[in-house]
Amino acid sequence: MAAKTKLSAMLATGALMLAGCSGVQAGGDGAEVSMAPPGGDYQAVSELTPLPDFIPGMGTLYVDPATLPAGPFLAYDREGGLVSTTYMVPLDSLNNQEALSGLDAAPQSVDHVDMVYNAGHPGVDEPHYHIVLWHVSADEAAGLK
Repeated sequence: MAAKTKLSAMLATGALMLAGCSGVQAGGDGAEVSMAPPGGDYQAVSELTPLPDFIPGMGTLYVDPATLPAGPFLAYDREGGLVSTTYMVPLDSLNNQEALSGLDAAPQSVDHVDMVYNAGHPGVDEPHYHIVLWHVSADEAAGLK
């Protein structure tokens, strides 16, 4: 089972990296997403769940509620610049080898990708992975405090 989960996670990461290079974009309705707050149907996660406005290590998160639980969640630094696009993929989806297709991505280039397990939190209670497409360097991401 562990090998199945590992393979599913690697495939999901590859698919999301390709999504970041495709023509499908977060804010596909023409909404501007490079600076906070993003347009369109995006809402501050802190207004939807009991989470703070700024989450150290992630930034200020926005999501279109219609895309939950996967997202994309757009994350911004304290100056309002887009730093990452995050997907919160339930572990059950990976274990069941469910397809993750048609996911939106911000049009900015991807510097690196992180995949982090999370046991659950307000808004996404079930165990899941944060798949983070970073639009900034690892040093800049580490500075999100």
